[in-house]
Amino acid sequence: MVLDPGSEARAQLTAERVDHRFKGLPPDAEGLTVGELAAQRRNLFTDGFTTPVLALCAERLEHNLRLMETYTARHGLAFAPHGKTSMAPQLFHRQIERGAWGITLAVPHQVRVARAFGIRRIFLANELVDAAALRWVAAQLDADPEFRFVCYVDSVRGVELMDAALTASNASRPVDVVVELAAGEGARTGVRTEAECAAVADAVADARGLRLAGVAGYEGEVPRADPERVRAWLRRLVALAVDFDKAGRFAGLDGIVVSAGGSAWFDAVADVFAEIPELSAPVLKLLRSGAYVSHDDGHYRELTPFNRVPEEGALEPAFRLWAQVVSRPSPDQAFVNAGKRDAAYDLDLPFAQVVRRDGAERPATGISVTALSDQHAWLRTTGEADLEVGDWVGLGLSHPCTSFDKWTLIPVAEADGTVVDYIRTFF
Repeated sequence: MVLDPGSEARAQLTAERVDHRFKGLPPDAEGLTVGELAAQRRNLFTDGFTTPVLALCAERLEHNLRLMETYTARHGLAFAPHGKTSMAPQLFHRQIERGAWGITLAVPHQVRVARAFGIRRIFLANELVDAAALRWVAAQLDADPEFRFVCYVDSVRGVELMDAALTASNASRPVDVVVELAAGEGARTGVRTEAECAAVADAVADARGLRLAGVAGYEGEVPRADPERVRAWLRRLVALAVDFDKAGRFAGLDGIVVSAGGSAWFDAVADVFAEIPELSAPVLKLLRSGAYVSHDDGHYRELTPFNRVPEEGALEPAFRLWAQVVSRPSPDQAFVNAGKRDAAYDLDLPFAQVVRRDGAERPATGISVTALSDQHAWLRTTGEADLEVGDWVGLGLSHPCTSFDKWTLIPVAEADGTVVDYIRTFF
């Protein structure tokens, strides 16, 4: 048996050569391997990195990993953080080392990345009806008895398509599925009513290639979400699991999956999942929050449940995008060399946080980002701003998912700027 099928792929990450493909890295590092460059422990600010360059804070990254490990253990939750946030196998493994049950993903390509790097428990928080992808999943299940794969179903038609593809592939192991309960009328995917959920479950029972493993959904899609509405929907999800169990739909399972939990309401998930009664098999209470790994300075800073339960701890924003002032055309305007190609902007514009000049760092007082072009951020400056061409500006970002996917190799820097690692992404 292969003990770690992803170890060779992870080793290849450090053997990859540094070249023009990777933004922000020192030009004089070209030809080094990533591992050799990391071993040099270069300084982000003084050892040749070029702007714009995105960096992860090593200390804050580790803090966030530890915090969610502690939080989920305290609340009796299994944890499958959503890998679509980072699509970084190195972070997947650090999450698993910090107690995660497995990794959540959204589309077949992401599952292939995770499998290539040795992830053995994958929750696909999406419907899967692509025949080619299903054949590949079936082959993975047949080849690795330790591989656990679970995905959503939300229609009889979808079940029929899945079963046809799996039957044609002569799969020897059934694919585990969970019925997705929609968060409400007009929400995203998912079955709208409990009666329809039962019809989908019946279809799964008749399908040779599938096995009903539980129920799931995403409370972040609850219309006009507030604590009361979110908890009401979560209780519907729990009640669906209880009803399915009473009807004998989970007979023969050694565990029942009940899963929810994005990054905005995991406190509500913890509270309601604590109410799940004893069922015919142990319940895997599976939380899927993913944005925590880097957190952010905008959207999730405002939405994080830790704002409601500060006694549980606090996540720390780990990203900073460094750009350089390249133009100062007027006293109230400046431009830095990072734009839409470099910074997340789908939820909020970046936030000017600090300015570096001659090795000294200070708050970005009087500086705000007003717009982004492809390769420039537009800065408005007031009389308080002390900003010159050549200064480095550290920008906070909003929405981790669209920050990671703009960078294929991200330096991990300690507080003094020492780069100790590089995170490879696969989008």
